[in-house]
Amino acid sequence: MSEVRCVAKSADILGEGPVWSAAEGRLYWFDIKGRRLNWLVHATGATGGYDLPWRASVAAPRTRGGLILATEAGIATLDTATGATELVVPMELGPGFRSNDGKIDARGRLWWSSMDDDGGKRTGVLFRTDPDLSTHQVLDDIHIANTVSVSADGRLMYLADSARQVIWTFTISDDGRLSDRRVFLDMSGQAGAPDGSAIDADGFLWNAQWGAWRLVRYAPDGSVDRTIPMPVEQASSCAFGGPDLATLYVTSAAEGLSPKARADQPLAGSLFAFEPGVRGLALPAFAG
Repeated sequence: MSEVRCVAKSADILGEGPVWSAAEGRLYWFDIKGRRLNWLVHATGATGGYDLPWRASVAAPRTRGGLILATEAGIATLDTATGATELVVPMELGPGFRSNDGKIDARGRLWWSSMDDDGGKRTGVLFRTDPDLSTHQVLDDIHIANTVSVSADGRLMYLADSARQVIWTFTISDDGRLSDRRVFLDMSGQAGAPDGSAIDADGFLWNAQWGAWRLVRYAPDGSVDRTIPMPVEQASSCAFGGPDLATLYVTSAAEGLSPKARADQPLAGSLFAFEPGVRGLALPAFAG
């Protein structure tokens, strides 16, 4: 395994939603509070980004090119050649609510969550957007829905509620319903909270742990396989990238840090990467 390194010193307020575009050779990620979508070219390290008209937090490549986005205003598309955006499924998430976490599954469906931007005091919702752009509420009563990751066979959903410090698993039916909730990880009483995740080709879950200075790899039975110390307190999510999906990218946030904490961790809000010695899952593009 290689050392964790900073690959983009971006100082995001709330870095989130990393996603790999194989067609473009880019890693995309958001600064939710900064209303910006950043990108990094894996081969060269070149960086750039797009200013967005909404707070957005979830992206997936589309088969017709560009990205589909989950935003505070609903589902949108982004032309990565021009930066142009279009709201294709307008939605009312509720006053003070925004999108938070999400990912595409093996069937090409986009799963994503909403949350109360006031620290998740009010509960949000987990949605599923199908390739025909029909969008369905799947689950409610989640304060800060994170992880939102599906197993390689598409049968198992991992879903965190960061406010409750728990990750659950659910069985996914063929038509996209969730059932049989059980606890995968309970961090009650521990430092930090489970945030965004990525699943590797061995079926293990990599979880960024907000407030805990670490990334943890969990076996399918929930046991800890390894812990990766991070140079920042608020690691927020992760995604595999690179042409062979051998690099794990990790986003982070500077939100809420005191001036002293900012001084002690000058890379807070940056994008990090390392090679863990395992590969990620190749996810399909969104067909809608």
